Amino acid sequence: MEELARESIGLLSRPSLDTGSPNLSTFGAVFITLKSALGAGLLNFPWAFSKAGGIYSAVTVELVSLIFLISGLVILGYASSISKQTTYQGVVREVCSPGLGKLCEICFLFNLFMISVAFLKVVEDQLDKLFDSLSFNETMSDDMDYPSHWYTDQRFTLSVVCIVLILPLSIPKEIEFQKYTSILGTFSACYLAVVVVIKYYLMNEHPVFQDRHNSSSASSLASIFSVVPTICFGFQCHESSIAIYSSMRNQRLLNWVMTSSVSMLFCLVIYSLTGLYGYLTFGDNVAADILMSYPGNDIVVMIARVLFAVSIITIYPIVLLLGRAVVQEYWINYKRRYLVITEPYEKCVRIVLTFLWIFVTLIFAMFVPDISEVISIIGGIGAFFIFIFPGLCLVCAMISEPVERKKRVCLIIWGLISIFCGAFIFGQSTTIAVMELLKKF
Repeated sequence: MEELARESIGLLSRPSLDTGSPNLSTFGAVFITLKSALGAGLLNFPWAFSKAGGIYSAVTVELVSLIFLISGLVILGYASSISKQTTYQGVVREVCSPGLGKLCEICFLFNLFMISVAFLKVVEDQLDKLFDSLSFNETMSDDMDYPSHWYTDQRFTLSVVCIVLILPLSIPKEIEFQKYTSILGTFSACYLAVVVVIKYYLMNEHPVFQDRHNSSSASSLASIFSVVPTICFGFQCHESSIAIYSSMRNQRLLNWVMTSSVSMLFCLVIYSLTGLYGYLTFGDNVAADILMSYPGNDIVVMIARVLFAVSIITIYPIVLLLGRAVVQEYWINYKRRYLVITEPYEKCVRIVLTFLWIFVTLIFAMFVPDISEVISIIGGIGAFFIFIFPGLCLVCAMISEPVERKKRVCLIIWGLISIFCGAFIFGQSTTIAVMELLKKF
């Protein structure tokens, strides 16, 4: 497991992967892909089940989405093999066009930025609930006026966490400490799923559903499609898939199909269990963050909060590193035209970019009213990486590669379907998310 952790940080924290001699095992590839997909999106799945209109609707959307999720991973592996590129944007640039490669880089940077905002929002929510429980707010009567202190304000505590923990962890060029904590995210996700299931069976009473399996909102296609961004955010591991594929010893396409399928099926089980039992426990009253629905003084739930908060605090620097590398590369290449880049100058640029990234994402996280709104935007952008870019790669590859005519036509049609679905999801989810944000401000 320590070796897998070392491979994981090596793959997921390097913006430009030099694979040299691929030595990643199939088991290691499954583990790292699973780790890449399991994250903060898990907290939002019970709410997604409620939003979709019930269990049947949500599971149906999950299963249909799973086809595109696995298809996207397989297409990216194939595109990487024919282009000999080891990064997502490199594959799009080589297989499609330099212009689409630039668009991919912009989407990649924006997606990382919004993921950073979502991570800080999750940490803020957990800190707020933890302080409530530690100050015994929930043991007091509702009509008692409990004095609040400035040092327990969630915005202040989140700022302290960013300055004291996240900033020092994010400044280094390489984040080696992650080899000791890379398993924490997967463990936190599994722990949360187990807690949600157990809590359901320990309840004395369960919510009464008007129609537990087919609520009235299920008839609305808008409600059903509104959960797709949550699924995209939860299962999103496509950005790192090419780096994982390029590092595998066995790069046969059939082996990559198996790797992608097993990883996504494991994710489906964990996400579905959490979404199903979280929804059955709280019904339509479930919070956008499932942990916020449980009592603050529950020790088991408090452990889950701490695990998730610590996991995200350690994962945030990797996301920052990937985004910072894109901006820093453009800046350094621009400055090279006028001056010689020295190591102190590079270090200064890295520190400034790190500070600005944390500061701006912190401001966004403080004023975003609900994590579900952030996830809707991320899921919309994620449609590019899961649907649109893989579809474009497949269409362009079929035009240039020698493939049997009937197979080529079928694959081009599938690529166009993927592009259409991705464009629809992006347009619909982004429009709804922006409108909801404007209403709340």
